[in-house]
Amino acid sequence: MQEFKSFSDRLSKLKPEEFEDFALDVFRFQAQENPVYRSYLAARKINPLTISELKSIPFLPIRFFKDFDVIAGKITDYEGFYSSSGTTGMITSKHYFWSQSGYLEHAQQIFEESFGSLQDYHVLALLPAYLERKGSSLVAMADHFIQVSQSEHSGFYLYNEEELLAKLDLLKSDSKKVLLLGVTFALLDLAESGRAFSPMKNLIVMETGGMKGRRKEMIREEVHEVLCDFFHVDMIHSEYGMTEMMSQAYSKGRGVYTLPKSMRVLLRDINDPLSWSSRSQGGINVIDLGNFHSCAFLETQDLGRMGEDGTLEVLGRFDNSEIRGCNLLVQ
Repeated sequence: MQEFKSFSDRLSKLKPEEFEDFALDVFRFQAQENPVYRSYLAARKINPLTISELKSIPFLPIRFFKDFDVIAGKITDYEGFYSSSGTTGMITSKHYFWSQSGYLEHAQQIFEESFGSLQDYHVLALLPAYLERKGSSLVAMADHFIQVSQSEHSGFYLYNEEELLAKLDLLKSDSKKVLLLGVTFALLDLAESGRAFSPMKNLIVMETGGMKGRRKEMIREEVHEVLCDFFHVDMIHSEYGMTEMMSQAYSKGRGVYTLPKSMRVLLRDINDPLSWSSRSQGGINVIDLGNFHSCAFLETQDLGRMGEDGTLEVLGRFDNSEIRGCNLLVQ
């Protein structure tokens, strides 16, 4: 679809001051071309022509990705889909992508704007559970980062902890930085394995969230304290993303996320999902312009707090929501 190429080009060159105009253009396109979103607007008796500001845009509940193909156009316009993780019997989400290379280039741009060139890193990905199934957007992103790093030491690790620790020890005096990207339960398993770990000045530990039913849920501070002690680092970095989004937000410590230029968060009242919160915390509604091909306006099941500087702190999930794969921990 020609509109996808046009939106993709705009997204790659997006400036902060252009966000609202871009978002409104995406809204008008999706209100017409996305059957699921169009039906949702009709059910709420909302005329798209009356929408002229971001706060007036309706947000689609993220659970719709479990039951419907949330696309703008025809299935034949899409290369494939990513799917969420879930326990046995759980219905998983599908997020169709127009261009996998476009998604990966977008993810790389977001990362490098926060952390610098991937070629300055060795990327070690500890992602069991994700590697054991097909269709993970996180694995696709990590694989792309590994390839772009052009390091012979970059690679995936499943449960081979000894090999991972040996690789970290080998790289501790290297001139490049080392990015250890790991699912939370696997990083905790490593930290509590009883193995010794020597301090590394060039190490960044980044957790992607998720216990995957392998461990009891813990608050973020508890997780980060355990990881900081084991890896001898002052801060644990974090990534906030999900199958239904094409953009990621990153935290360089304390669970405070800086939003990329393609993403904005509006908080809704926890007791009324159709009203905005007048407080600094509430339910997280995400505008992700990377979703120009599906639905860019998502009502998530996460709770958050916004800082005066526009940063986001993820506080946990609504009690009645399912445990989500990439979201952070209940706090």
